[in-house]
Amino acid sequence: MKKVYGSAAEALDGLLTDDMLIAAGGFGLCGIPELLLNAIKDSGVKNLTFASNNAGVDDFGIGILLQTKQVKKMISSYVGENAEFMRQYLSGELELEFNPQGTLAERMRAAGHGIPGFYTKTGVGTVIAEGKEHKDFNGETYILEEGIFADLSIVKAWKADATGNLVFRKTARNFNPPAAMCGKTCVVEVEEIVPTGSLDPDSIHLPGIYVHRIIQGDHEKRIEQRTVREA
Repeated sequence: MKKVYGSAAEALDGLLTDDMLIAAGGFGLCGIPELLLNAIKDSGVKNLTFASNNAGVDDFGIGILLQTKQVKKMISSYVGENAEFMRQYLSGELELEFNPQGTLAERMRAAGHGIPGFYTKTGVGTVIAEGKEHKDFNGETYILEEGIFADLSIVKAWKADATGNLVFRKTARNFNPPAAMCGKTCVVEVEEIVPTGSLDPDSIHLPGIYVHRIIQGDHEKRIEQRTVREA
């Protein structure tokens, strides 16, 4: 089965439709699938729902799709650092489903393992719990959270082999593995594709069984907030 494609547009060919749910890896500007997001923008699909920790910044990451009004809903943990995200949410133009970060990661991971839902104490007694099933275990109240079964996963890794085994680099790993696992189809962009068999099996963070398509490309490594000491 061919997994390596020549460009982001080629890798997404035949996968994009209006009104789909996309799980995207990344945290802030770290480890975001920027090439795939640009290709989604260029495709013109609309009314998208994104499950992602946040939406990057105004001109990078999912923020570029907010600018073009291609996103109708965000399933996220954080709204800050993106003025357009905040503006659309506060004006009622964008639907937002808030999730605690751990809950969001577990909703993705659970779906990747075929688990439709799980109980957690996180959010009990807050707006997060409104409208959700409550159940007591050993005298403690929990709420039911559902797994996120996405139509498409888009993630970024450091290295891949041609079979799709992935290695992530440092904190860029973040939400990428659970996001990759929860989609019906997973498309990955990487910095380097290495020969099959050259990756140490103990160093592989995500096995290729979860990965369907791969592209290699040049990436812009932005720093969201640079903090340095005075000279």
